Amino acid sequence: MEELTRLVQLTIAISVAYVWVFRFHNVVDEFKKFELSDVTRNFVGVSKISIATLLVVGIWYSSLVFIPSIAMGLFMIAAQYFHFKARNPFIKHLPSLILLLLCVFLVLESI
Repeated sequence: MEELTRLVQLTIAISVAYVWVFRFHNVVDEFKKFELSDVTRNFVGVSKISIATLLVVGIWYSSLVFIPSIAMGLFMIAAQYFHFKARNPFIKHLPSLILLLLCVFLVLESI
């Protein structure tokens, strides 16, 4: 189970880094669609990348997994809210929903 937990931590971290670094143009478009400011977008990006970094460090220091998992899960709940608000199709909800479920798994494993 320990290896699965590490894999989930890496999956979340890599997914977040990929979206916020290599697919940043999509993030910009979505935040415009959600009518959120550039400051909000930048705050969310820095926060998510920082949390993702903590999840990777949590591979060696397991005490760093619980709170970042909760924080990332809260960002994913917010993403779900904004996708519903924008009336996006379910396929747009799916990535943040999967990451939310992975965060819930990490929280439950960290207890």
